[in-house]
Amino acid sequence: KLVPMELGMTLDKALKGSKAFKEKYDGDAQVRALVDMARKVEGMPRHTSTHAAGVLITDKPVMEYVPLAKNDDVVVTQFTMTAIEELGLLKMDFLGLRNLSVIENAEKLIRRREPDFSMERIPWDDKEVFRMLAAGESVGVFQFESAGMTRLLVQSHAEEIEDLIAIISLYRPGPMQFIPMYLENRRDPQKVKYKHKLLEPILGVTFGCIIYQEQVMQIFRDLAGYSLGRADIVRRAMSKKKHDVLEKERQVFLHGQQREDGAWEVEGCLRRGVDLGTAEELFREIENFASYAFNKSHAACYAIVAYETAYLKCHYPKEYLAALLSSVLGWTGKVAEYIEECKRLGIAVLAPHVNESDIGFTVTEKGIRFGLLAVKNLGRGVIARLTEERAQNGPYTSFYNFCRRMAGRDLNRRAIESLVKCGALDGLGSNRKEMLLAVEKVLENLDSSKRRNIEGQVGFFDGPQAQDDGDPGLVAAEDFSHMDKLAMEKEVTGMYLSGHPMAEYAALYTQGRYARTDEVLLSAQAGEGEAPKYKDGQRVKMLGIVTEVRRKNTRSGSTMAFVTLEDMYGAIVALIFPSVLQEHGDKLTEGAVVQMSGRLSFQEEKEPELVCLEAAPPPSLGAAPKPGGRQGLYLRVPSQGSGAYRKAMQYIAIFDEGPTDVYFRFADTGKLLKAPPKYRAYVNDPLLRALEKLLGKENVAYRPGEK
Repeated sequence: KLVPMELGMTLDKALKGSKAFKEKYDGDAQVRALVDMARKVEGMPRHTSTHAAGVLITDKPVMEYVPLAKNDDVVVTQFTMTAIEELGLLKMDFLGLRNLSVIENAEKLIRRREPDFSMERIPWDDKEVFRMLAAGESVGVFQFESAGMTRLLVQSHAEEIEDLIAIISLYRPGPMQFIPMYLENRRDPQKVKYKHKLLEPILGVTFGCIIYQEQVMQIFRDLAGYSLGRADIVRRAMSKKKHDVLEKERQVFLHGQQREDGAWEVEGCLRRGVDLGTAEELFREIENFASYAFNKSHAACYAIVAYETAYLKCHYPKEYLAALLSSVLGWTGKVAEYIEECKRLGIAVLAPHVNESDIGFTVTEKGIRFGLLAVKNLGRGVIARLTEERAQNGPYTSFYNFCRRMAGRDLNRRAIESLVKCGALDGLGSNRKEMLLAVEKVLENLDSSKRRNIEGQVGFFDGPQAQDDGDPGLVAAEDFSHMDKLAMEKEVTGMYLSGHPMAEYAALYTQGRYARTDEVLLSAQAGEGEAPKYKDGQRVKMLGIVTEVRRKNTRSGSTMAFVTLEDMYGAIVALIFPSVLQEHGDKLTEGAVVQMSGRLSFQEEKEPELVCLEAAPPPSLGAAPKPGGRQGLYLRVPSQGSGAYRKAMQYIAIFDEGPTDVYFRFADTGKLLKAPPKYRAYVNDPLLRALEKLLGKENVAYRPGEK
């Protein structure tokens, strides 16, 4: 922990730069021995690695050129990539991008309503797209999602794809130092000064900054007369800081080089009208820039993909975000982030449903519908048969109708229960509790019917109507509570679909009283040059629901715990050491909402953690909504999209067209909303009792009186 987390850090640098590390090294013989041994092995290969995308291509079997080996199950060359290049063999890097599949899937979704849509026909200068990017609305846009990239987009006010190429090339550990110069010159082109007029057509597009390797090569060609091949050799030497090669090329760049027959192979700057002082200064500047310069052709490909994703998000947000969500299904943090972006754009993300969902996320008139693949115990084969049956014979009309039509299609009891628990069978005439209680009887009935049909024993009353529309086994029962439903949704999908247990505390996050898990994660992933909101070791307060508690015995025999704390934006693991667990363990039970104070821990190759120092019950949200001087029925609900709000409206609709106005206070925004006139209610004891049971007594206030 005492070794600074910085790019290019070594133990020797740490000893010079970290006073605490140096004191440990000087004052503790065991630490000194450990560090000295580590310095001996530092920089050595720690294992035989496999290039992520490098493929060697030969005209004969590869083993005729180089020795082979196996890394796990992958056949690899025993030579490094540099040795392969030096042998003159062809090595190609094939990069597979998830985003290309996202674009293709979004295109398919768009064609459902615009059959002629094609990504090949989109304009490359759409002003709305660049306006969106300049406003920093880049969540879900390839290459531009990080806080640093978003900030650079806003600062540079990109207006064309050429700008995106420059930003992608600049936002890297080395070139970052040139970002201020690029931004300043971009804002005021009059400040751009070229050392020679020949540089203007080469560097004009990047406002006087050498950003691309292709620019380095062009400077050598135009100012000194290099061939493309020789310019590329110099580019490589500069990027790898081969000083002996560079010193030789300095003379060639300045004075040129003759072949044995007397002809000039390279003319040199002086023969091309560049004075010696300018040429020397330019070579020094190129040396400085070239080691950081990026491959423009690579950045251009990235910029094209980035623009395509931005175009889709700008003009087809539903389809694009549906495709994007499908691509990260199973990656809970990203799903939560993109659902939050959907909310910001006013797009409802709906729970899966057997009458609307496909395998992945799909677009409906109401918003984006969760894919059935998100549901546990439901394989791709079953989903395919479910959607095929729906397409051939129409929507499912009831719980029994669904079970009957899917009988014999590998849909077992666990799969049906999972569909019920996540809400995929809601709206078919029965509530979730009724359906769960009936699963066994319905399946037994279907098995019995199947056996009778096989034996030819069709009963007198077994007509088509009875088989199709009757719901045998279903018994009326009061539905589960909203919190119970959320728990079941979490159980079978890993996510809360119809709300969130922390929704009523949403206003506390927007007020900045608690650190959000997504912002902590982004801070831990911040690159060089970014200003993260949170830092390693920083004291913070967090609020969330405990979703998992794992206890572990320490070497001393005491017990510590790893607690997963989840808020509306993601989850973080909190380390609870024995002394804290002993004092606060009673508050750390699964399903409990707690606030934790502690210290953030950011470590390389690990998710951020919270070292908990104190745990406490959740903050009080205060008394029931205050009606002030106005008469009416006042209700506080988590949000306008919550199940509690919808259920409350259903209760009120039973006693509507009365004399009393109804007001809703939304916990997530703090706003007070008056229900439409048709929902003015007849307030009575049964209604108040039902609302108090649904929302909690503290969230219901009635000020009597008639208007």
